[in-house]
Amino acid sequence: MEAVEKYLSDNAGRNIEELKQLLRIPSISADSKYASSMTEAAEFVRKQLADSGCNAEIVETAGHPIVFGSWTNKPGAPTALVYGHYDVQPPDPLDEWVTPPFEPDVRDGNIYARGATDDKGQMYTHIKSVEAWLKTVGELPVNVKFIIEGEEEVGSDNLDKFLEENKEKCACDIAVVSDTSQYAPGIPAITYGLRGIMCCEVTLHGPNQDLHSGVFGGSITNPVNALATLIGKLIDEQGNIQIPGFYDDVIPLTDEERAAFAALPFKEQDYMKSLGVSATHGEAGYTTLERRWGRPTCDVNGIIGGYTGEGPKTIVPAKATAKISCRLVPNQTEPKIVESLEKFLREQCPPGLKLEFNHWHGCPAVVCDLNSPYMSAAKSAIEKGFGTAPVLIREGGSIPVVGTFKEILGVDTLLLGWGQNTDNLHSPNEKFSLEAFQQGTRSSAWLWNELGGQ
Repeated sequence: MEAVEKYLSDNAGRNIEELKQLLRIPSISADSKYASSMTEAAEFVRKQLADSGCNAEIVETAGHPIVFGSWTNKPGAPTALVYGHYDVQPPDPLDEWVTPPFEPDVRDGNIYARGATDDKGQMYTHIKSVEAWLKTVGELPVNVKFIIEGEEEVGSDNLDKFLEENKEKCACDIAVVSDTSQYAPGIPAITYGLRGIMCCEVTLHGPNQDLHSGVFGGSITNPVNALATLIGKLIDEQGNIQIPGFYDDVIPLTDEERAAFAALPFKEQDYMKSLGVSATHGEAGYTTLERRWGRPTCDVNGIIGGYTGEGPKTIVPAKATAKISCRLVPNQTEPKIVESLEKFLREQCPPGLKLEFNHWHGCPAVVCDLNSPYMSAAKSAIEKGFGTAPVLIREGGSIPVVGTFKEILGVDTLLLGWGQNTDNLHSPNEKFSLEAFQQGTRSSAWLWNELGGQ
C-alpha cells in the first residue's frame, strides 16, 4: 500500500485536472440538445478506465450509453462492482451560480461545478484508485468491474435491461456505490440502510367545467375542498399515518440502532435553523433522526387546483390534483401500500366526485448486513483513508439501483459517500471538497486491499 498511496499523492494534482476535464462536459441527460455531450462524457470515462489498465467499452442502449470496465485477473478473489453515473442535473437557475456550472472553479478548498459531487467526483475516486494499484503493483488484490451509466438523473430506464441481459458479465460478490454523503465534515460514514419510495397522483373530478361559485356554490361538491379534506385524513395529530395496514409489515428499529443514532453529534436547534423552521414534527415517540432514517412517511408533494393567478376569481373548480409519495422501510411492500392507499382514498371520497388514481413508480427499502465481511472491509478502508473510523447511518432517501442490484444480481451494496449533504446537490453552486476527494480515493484504494484480505 505504500507505493499505491505514494502514487496517489504524487498524482493528486493531475487527478484534479482530469476531474476538471470531466466536469467541463455538460452531460445533462434530461435535455436532448446535450446528446453529443453525453457521448463525449461516456468516451472520457471509457478512456480513463482504459488508461488505468482496465478493459473498457461503451455499450449503446436505447437511451444514453453505459460504460463497462473490468479488471478480472485474480482468480479466486472477490469481485467488486463499482457503480456510478456521468450524467448530471440541469444547472438552472444559472444566475444563482457564482461561477459558470461547467467551468470548474477551485476556491476555499472546494471544486465548484455541476456534477462535482453528484456523481462525477465521487465516481472518479474509484477509477483513480484502481489506476494507482495497476500502475504501481501491476495487479489488484480483487477483481473489479465498473458500470458507469448516463441515465441516473432521468430514471435509469435502460440499466435494468442491461443487467438482465448481462448477468454473467456483471456477476460480482459486492457492489460499491459512492453517491451518498459523509455524516458531517470530518465524520465519514457508511450508509447501511435506505428507505424505499412509492409515488402516485390522485385527481378529483367534479363539474365538467369551472363554475360560478355564487350561482352554483353550495349545491355540488367542491373538488379542492374535498381534496383538502382527504389529505387531512392521511395523518393524525400524532403523526400516525392512517392508511389501513400501513404499519403492518414495518420492521422496528432495534435498540442498538436507536442508541447509535442517539450517540451521533446531532443538534436539533442547528437542524431547525438550517431549514428555517421553528419546530420539528412527525410520528410521536421517535427522534428526528429516527423519523428521517428508519420510519415510514406519507407526504403530499404538491397540490394543483382552481384559480391560482393574481387577484380573486370566484369559482367552484372542475378538478383538483395532489401528488403523494410514501417513504417505505424494510419489509413494507410497495404494491400493498399502493392498493391500500387507493382503497382508502376511494372510500373517503365525497359523493358527486370521480376519483382518478395513478401510480407512478417506486422501489423497496434496503438494509445491509452490518456483520458481513464486506462491511468490515469498508470500515477498515475508510478509517485508513480518512484517519478516523466511519459512523454507520441510514439515509431517508432512495437509491433504486441498490434494490436493482439485489434483485437482479443478488448482491448487497456498500454505500460509501465522500461528499456532504451541504454540497448543493441538484442546486446552484454544487461543490466537492478536494480533501474529501483525496480521502475518498485513498479509502477506495484501501478497500481493494481489505477486500482482498477477506
